[in-house]
Amino acid sequence: MTEPRDHPFVTAVKPLVDAMGGELMDPSLAQPDDVVLTWEGQDLLAVRLPQLSDSLDHILAALERRFGVPLAQLDRKSKQDVVRILEARGAFSVRHGVETVAGALGVSRFTVYNYLNRDSGAPKGTGKSSQE
Repeated sequence: MTEPRDHPFVTAVKPLVDAMGGELMDPSLAQPDDVVLTWEGQDLLAVRLPQLSDSLDHILAALERRFGVPLAQLDRKSKQDVVRILEARGAFSVRHGVETVAGALGVSRFTVYNYLNRDSGAPKGTGKSSQE
């Protein structure tokens, strides 16, 4: 980028762009799918957003950092919490999202679907329980 990275606008948006897994760049390098951000009438920077599949990997990595251990090492309740977080963030709208999440959690796709169904208002007290 030709603008200083310590510009207040860049400093303000960088944590958001990082959290999304985006990339900051000089606006002159922007491609049609990039988002050019303007400050006081001047194109200051461009943001390249990740592909959806890359976003899921980025979200999973952020959750590992948040929990402090690989997701596969979490207990069942924590894994259910992860699935709830991922569902709220749209992770299961991504192609192969369930498979990707199941692999990261070290459980089967069936278990991920059970976690999703459990949270979707499935009747409680049916006597069924998950083995994972």
